[in-house]
Amino acid sequence: MEIPIANIKDVARVAGVSISTVSYALSGKRPIADATKTRIAQAVTELGYRPNAGARMLASSRTNIFALTAPMHADTHPPALMAFVLSVVTAARSFDYDVLLLTEGEAVGGLRRVASSSLIDGIIMLDVTLDDERVPVIRELGLPAALIGIPRDAEGLTCVDLDFEQAARLAVDRLVALGHTSIGLMGHARDLYERGSNYAPRFRDGFLAAAREAGIDAAFHTTDATRVGVEDSFDGLRSQLPDLTAVVLNCNETIHGILLEMLRERDIPVPKQLSIVSACSSFSTEHFLPPLDVIPLPSKESGHRAVELVIQQLGGFADPHIELLKPVYDRKSSSGPPPSDR
Repeated sequence: MEIPIANIKDVARVAGVSISTVSYALSGKRPIADATKTRIAQAVTELGYRPNAGARMLASSRTNIFALTAPMHADTHPPALMAFVLSVVTAARSFDYDVLLLTEGEAVGGLRRVASSSLIDGIIMLDVTLDDERVPVIRELGLPAALIGIPRDAEGLTCVDLDFEQAARLAVDRLVALGHTSIGLMGHARDLYERGSNYAPRFRDGFLAAAREAGIDAAFHTTDATRVGVEDSFDGLRSQLPDLTAVVLNCNETIHGILLEMLRERDIPVPKQLSIVSACSSFSTEHFLPPLDVIPLPSKESGHRAVELVIQQLGGFADPHIELLKPVYDRKSSSGPPPSDR
């Protein structure tokens, strides 16, 4: 029996909008709200509709599977990675999609294998590096794809990520407003920067630029997630910045815990003598003593938006672009004015 091909009227009915709204969304001739575009994209995917009649595909040809490529490295912090994985899987299920997780180190081969087997409808890419070897493969395969992260050459790609530069500025502005004029940044382990991570250098560079613009003293140190590594990083900052009164932490949860324990042992109370801001953290900072001011890493929002963007591409009406999510500052109890004796 021949399966009937859906038309634009079917899409409008399933999406709960007018035919003209569907037409505008598909053609891009008029701006359409993101929520409406997502409903239309979901209807397009469900019905197997294609705006170009010659390119229509029957719904039965869909696999309803996305590939999520998230290679594990020596410096990968598993809890942070899994927060993104969970967000993608949860969002995909809301669109009736399953997720095939590719974590092998040889990421390019894995992508080629699943694509050549016609097993997947689209690709979502995590842990993007500046010169990521997966990017040429994504372009070559031509499948709908969304990157959570921004490579050096993003031409023709669809990317979504936190605005790390703005997050850094938000942290600096908060501390400067409190009166701090000497602020240090404790970053991730050196290996993360050396292998071309896209997000860590973006935050570091944004931090240093914001400090320069504010006319304050600032310094940056990479940090190994060990007691010795944390001590070296913190003491290095204090050596460079003798008047250090605030530290921004753009690093993993382990480093946060070690630093706070070390500060208690050294009788450096937070925030009375040292203010701390946790920046771009995928974990809760409520359990620390004291609870840390935080600019959260929006893993849930990033994953959901990446899935939406692939769904829209499947509908045939999403142009390549970069979306930056706005950072927010969540004030707890780890920041305050600098000590009066400074």
